Amino acid sequence: MTEPRFDRTHTDDLMRFIQASPSPYHAVANAAKQLVTAGFTETAETDAFPTEPGGHYLIRGGTLVAWWVPDGAPAHTPFRIVGSHTDSPNLRIKPRPDTGRAGWRQVGIEVYGGPLWNSWLDRDLGLSGRLALADGSQRLVHIEQPFLRVPQLAIHLHRSTNEALTLDPQTHLEPVWGLGTPTDGELIAYVAKHAGVAAEDVLGWDLMTHDVQPPAYLGRDGELLAAPRMDNLVSVHASVAAVISAVGNGDSIPVMVANDHEEIGSKSDTGAEGPLLLTVLRRLVHSRGGSYDDEARALAGSFCISADMGHAVHPNYPEKHEPNHQPVPNGGPMLKVNATQRYTTDANGRALFATTCEKAGVPWQIFVSNNRQPCGSTIGPSTAAGVGIRTVDIGVAALSMHSARELCGAADPYLLASCLAAFSKVEL
Repeated sequence: MTEPRFDRTHTDDLMRFIQASPSPYHAVANAAKQLVTAGFTETAETDAFPTEPGGHYLIRGGTLVAWWVPDGAPAHTPFRIVGSHTDSPNLRIKPRPDTGRAGWRQVGIEVYGGPLWNSWLDRDLGLSGRLALADGSQRLVHIEQPFLRVPQLAIHLHRSTNEALTLDPQTHLEPVWGLGTPTDGELIAYVAKHAGVAAEDVLGWDLMTHDVQPPAYLGRDGELLAAPRMDNLVSVHASVAAVISAVGNGDSIPVMVANDHEEIGSKSDTGAEGPLLLTVLRRLVHSRGGSYDDEARALAGSFCISADMGHAVHPNYPEKHEPNHQPVPNGGPMLKVNATQRYTTDANGRALFATTCEKAGVPWQIFVSNNRQPCGSTIGPSTAAGVGIRTVDIGVAALSMHSARELCGAADPYLLASCLAAFSKVEL
């Protein structure tokens, strides 16, 4: 096989990160491990913020914020922020999950975000998330072996299924996990045993399904990457690399924020519409003796890049795309533009992005939706409006977004990380 023309080390590491991060809670835990290795230390929100220079991070639920304060940085030093999100569409476990019929044990689920329902059919699914325990602690759980499956109806029983597949999310998406009569509490008991805790100590849970098939290079020359949750773990992984690479830059404070709940509108205490990021930025100013005016100066001089996956042109549906803007895999990160501010990019953002890509030596391209096809959104508008800082939206081109398994160019994650690493070094 011909080696792809890119630094395969980054993409190999991304594949390991995705496989180890089936839930937002695992994603932030694994990102934190990389930060600790690079010299960052954890800060608790309930403690006084550190006043000394260096790298720190905090975790709230499925959200991570990390930053590096250069030695001698004035209180009004601006921030260079890279934003992403940790959650992905999936099937999440209900509060009373034990159900079933016709001799099958099943699991009650809720649909989270906007997944392609059909992509979850006939896949070997694992279970992951967190358990809340009676002593106030939490325990991550990751069941990686094939555990659940949403069986599709045989074509013999639905002859027109290839012409019109209709799924009822209440009944047709419930996975099976065994035979027999369902018993209340047995799923959580099984999960608790797997996590090494007593079932009676589990008082709450945030659990979700994931495809256990590992990421893989695809294509004749391995030029493509197939994996689950690339929206948006590709950007989370690149953001961690970027904030680590920015250590030592004295002109700004590099910050990364990886929010939870983007796929359901960002309206939560850990979502981009919550106050967490702004609170952190304010505390970074005031913990170093800054005034309200220093805070205003710091925010006015700041810039945020919101990095999220975007759409490559689908070869089987080219009419769905804007004909004069045709992003392709391995073409470099995309500038995402929308006149109604579903993406925050404006002329200044475009100039910054172009300069950043030039400094990084990476190609770039532009995504604009077809006027007949409304575009999605990202954390960009929420961050720009909530924090009041200039923001630009970018992303990696992909196919099958929101599928249980997505597809992008194998070189693009590295190109995105290179772009984000150069961001902190570009003069505004």
